[in-house]
Amino acid sequence: MSLVVIKFGGTSVGDAQSIRQAARIVQEATSQWNHVVVVSSAMGRSPRSHDNLKVTDALLTAARTAAEGDSDTFHRIRRELTDKHQAAIDAVISNVDERHRILDEVEQLLSGFEILCASVRVLGEVTPRALDAISGLGERMAVRILAGALCTQGVPAEPVDATEFIVTNDHYQSAIPLVDATRDKTRSRLLPLMENGIVPVVTGFIAATAAGVPTTLGRGGSDYSASIIGDVLEADEVHNYTDVDGVLTADPRIVPEARTISTLTGQEMSELAFFGAQVLHPMTIAPLLEKRIPLRVKNTFNPNHAGTLIVHESPYKDGERGSGIIKAVTVIEHISMVTVAGKGLKGVPGIAGRTFMAVARTNTSVLMISQASAEQSICFVIPQSSSTKVVLELKHEFTREVTTGEIDRINTVDDAAIVTAVGMGIADTPGVSGKVCSAIGKLGININAIAQGSSECGISLVINGSDSKEAVRAVHALIIT
Repeated sequence: MSLVVIKFGGTSVGDAQSIRQAARIVQEATSQWNHVVVVSSAMGRSPRSHDNLKVTDALLTAARTAAEGDSDTFHRIRRELTDKHQAAIDAVISNVDERHRILDEVEQLLSGFEILCASVRVLGEVTPRALDAISGLGERMAVRILAGALCTQGVPAEPVDATEFIVTNDHYQSAIPLVDATRDKTRSRLLPLMENGIVPVVTGFIAATAAGVPTTLGRGGSDYSASIIGDVLEADEVHNYTDVDGVLTADPRIVPEARTISTLTGQEMSELAFFGAQVLHPMTIAPLLEKRIPLRVKNTFNPNHAGTLIVHESPYKDGERGSGIIKAVTVIEHISMVTVAGKGLKGVPGIAGRTFMAVARTNTSVLMISQASAEQSICFVIPQSSSTKVVLELKHEFTREVTTGEIDRINTVDDAAIVTAVGMGIADTPGVSGKVCSAIGKLGININAIAQGSSECGISLVINGSDSKEAVRAVHALIIT
């Protein structure tokens, strides 16, 4: 029995026309697969009109402004969300009774949202737990509309809230799934529906603790939801529908001639996602690797395009390189490079450990690490927004060493960027890093740090943020073949 999990991003359900297109894709899938599970994001911007309202962003704005004492914004956003969802419901649901029922459910969710925001305003703060409860409402509304659109097109469907079966820890805003509990609950909830010929339309992004408290999987987490469900149901494939023709060789806003990559390995895709490619949530690939479940990235608005196939391992034999040594170039902007340096670091055990324990205390993610061979400096890259608090924590940690002169400086280079070239061919092709550095060096761009991961799947360079776009174009033009 074949099974496919199909996930739609926010733009793919951004308005009535998009929702109808998504429903047609699911309808066609039901003729090709024995079982289909759909995962949906919240409604995003409309790809065709001036409606740029992204539901999750609006929900978060409402919560944060309420915490600042604003009593008007969340009421205005509630009205905007009502209008957006009602327009979609009126356009895609043909049965009048169903239309009223779905609209009533959406209104109940929005009333709850308004009550939560009012409470946040009274308290004067919004906790991560409250943010999860508020930000996950968009998916709960979207699945009701998409399921209704499927029923209108003759496909039996039922909206399902993932808080019923994706079980996580209580790390709100970026919860970690508990696999065994999730597997048992997911199979118990979804398999009976599919056996009865019903397509489950599941909320992406959201989950719940074992006690039933709502959590979220981090921004973009609907991709992750689809992979978790694909894993525990042992799907044959997972299809991720977005608004581009698959994974591109670079951001087309920077490189207009960027093109779709036909095939990537999971390792390459993970590297791309981590270093700035925004097509997939960074954790999307991990649940699929062990069972070797392929993932296809496709365009909702151009569904006949083959898109990008992401596989467990390279389809090429040893010595073959397929489409090129380097598959893609990415960039992460608005970062800071932090340096801890001093002659006293050489040969002193525990300095690196203390450095990163200090960073961890600030709850900051480290994007890249580089250490001088002379052991006299450690540099690492973090989001620019965390720069001040990280430096303060490091100075506190190394107060004695700074006083005695063992550490000369703890400083930052702000407004930096990481440019990363990714491709499995890097592992067995001499001179690739030299070519990348040469392509950037010819432009007179200074490279502040270089790192190549143990996977040898990518080369990352830290440069000034103002040079990032030019550097991406240079690497793309000279390396991609």
